[in-house]
Amino acid sequence: MSKLVIPQGYRAPLSTYEMQRAIEFIKSNFQVNLGNALNLRRVSAPLFVEENSGLNDNLNGYERPVGFDIPDVGVNAQVVHSLAKWKRLALKRYEFNPGKGLFTDMNAIRRDEEVDNLHSVYVDQWDWEKVIERQDRNEQFLRQTVRAIVGAVVETNDALQIAFPSLHTVLDREVYFVTTQELEDRWPDYTPKERENAICREHHTVFLMQIGDDLKRSGKPHDGRAPDYDDWSLNGDIIMYNPVLDSAFEISSMGIRVDEASMDYQLHKRGCDDRRELPFHKMLLSGQLPLTIGGGIGQSRLCMLMIGTCHIGEVQASLWDKATVDGCAAHGVMLL
Repeated sequence: MSKLVIPQGYRAPLSTYEMQRAIEFIKSNFQVNLGNALNLRRVSAPLFVEENSGLNDNLNGYERPVGFDIPDVGVNAQVVHSLAKWKRLALKRYEFNPGKGLFTDMNAIRRDEEVDNLHSVYVDQWDWEKVIERQDRNEQFLRQTVRAIVGAVVETNDALQIAFPSLHTVLDREVYFVTTQELEDRWPDYTPKERENAICREHHTVFLMQIGDDLKRSGKPHDGRAPDYDDWSLNGDIIMYNPVLDSAFEISSMGIRVDEASMDYQLHKRGCDDRRELPFHKMLLSGQLPLTIGGGIGQSRLCMLMIGTCHIGEVQASLWDKATVDGCAAHGVMLL
């Protein structure tokens, strides 16, 4: 079912050709800025992982991965949902030291995604992960990292507008930090999405903290988070105000990753104790993996925000339902 929204009077900010140039500019510049901001090196990443490895991202727990057999290898594989767990294992295998990390050009398929202006079944993002010390597992370090990422985003946007003077998206470098519980306390009758919209209209760059555990009033989490990578008490989303859609616009989900104690709590809380027997989880629970912080930053999301398009299909190639295709065509919105 189409959930298409075309703002009144919307016109694509660039020609199709210039749009491609701008997308290339953003992607090439931002990955340099991100690497410099967080001391990251680019590494190659898998498109699929072995089904029984426990390395795929379970997201909210109900999404079905795309699976297939590889007869000559003798295993079943899954196209990744994200590389959240793979990256942590890679940091160990590649012998990264504390203070250093990696980023990847990650492509994924999320077949059960509900598509709309912001969501596609095709996911492209910079997946990054960094080794930290145990004393870094605190909110101050998390906030410091968020500010560095936002700085890289703003610097990229500033450079984009020099290269493409017709673009005028304004991004706020000042980050407003707030917890999901504080939002529920302030707006108990709002849905989680309505709370995000409300806070982003007040503070245009927001880091929404502590996502995954149950909130006190509703007894439900603000949003789903798998129990085996983010520490729910030390994670969050970077959300920016999108003036084209007049709404909150998530560009990154990130956090300090689980240690042995937080994974033990979160697996039990979500009834996922069976995962303890998977190879990745055994390594983590026995202290064999480095402590890390990491996240994903949407490539098409950043392009959409900085260029000022109203639909993610204007900056990435995917598949859409007929109502969305026809609706975009009727309003002169070109889907790639």
